[in-house]
Amino acid sequence: MPSAAPLLLPDADRDVLLSWVRSRSLPAGLVLRARIVLAAAGGESNTAIAERLRVTRQTVVTWRGRYVADGLDGLGDRKRSGRPRVLDPLEVVVRTMEGPPSRLGVTHWSSRLLAAELGVSNVAVANIWRQHDLQPWRSETFKFSTDPQLDAKVRDVVGLYLAPPAKAVVVCVDEKSQIQALDRTAPMLPIAPGLAERRTHDYKRAGTTTVFAALEVATGRITADACHPRHRHQEFLAFLAFLKQVARAHLRVRLHVVCDNCEDDGAPSGPRSDPCDNWQSSALE
Repeated sequence: MPSAAPLLLPDADRDVLLSWVRSRSLPAGLVLRARIVLAAAGGESNTAIAERLRVTRQTVVTWRGRYVADGLDGLGDRKRSGRPRVLDPLEVVVRTMEGPPSRLGVTHWSSRLLAAELGVSNVAVANIWRQHDLQPWRSETFKFSTDPQLDAKVRDVVGLYLAPPAKAVVVCVDEKSQIQALDRTAPMLPIAPGLAERRTHDYKRAGTTTVFAALEVATGRITADACHPRHRHQEFLAFLAFLKQVARAHLRVRLHVVCDNCEDDGAPSGPRSDPCDNWQSSALE
């Protein structure tokens, strides 16, 4: 079988093909085609090129012919027949909210699992989730109120915030629990490049504490009570005595207090009859 004549390779094309061979970012297929053309320009036979590059002889013949016909442009991928797959973001969103089918044996989608179902890239699915703020791996709980007066109480509280009565003071009361009680001589230094988080040698955690406070809606002023080790109804009732001081500070002014029920950290589960239960989410005069 006669060997093919060496390719005539212009210097400009040779420089481009050499840059392709040295590249670490180009597709492997394009680099292989560049090696074939360079080897053919060097005088190697098609059979020798195929054996050295571990491809078929027909592959070498094909890319030699493509280069002869179209130059460097002939080494690129041609458009494939058939309509390409078009990813519809709406389809991804709908399938995500519907959840995986029972045949998959899972309760939540992962980007790779949904991508396999749709025949697309998992990166594309993850991008659509990010764009639409979808996080199927997260879950939260909620509960419904059975209070028959809930609607009236909500309207009462929201009305006080949005349209407080004229010449009246609206105070919101709540507790802040699980506050870290730290004993130290200097603030903790945050992490930095090359440095770990740092604290003084006498750093000590003294558990947690709870503080009850009253927020004056109109002015933003906060009046706080002393810290308590727990937040049971006993501490809450003691705070109500503190509220009398707030009331005395607004003499001859109608005072509205917005307060929810106290979360008793020492109460057993089940129905309770704490005095705090009389402070369901409502506005009290």
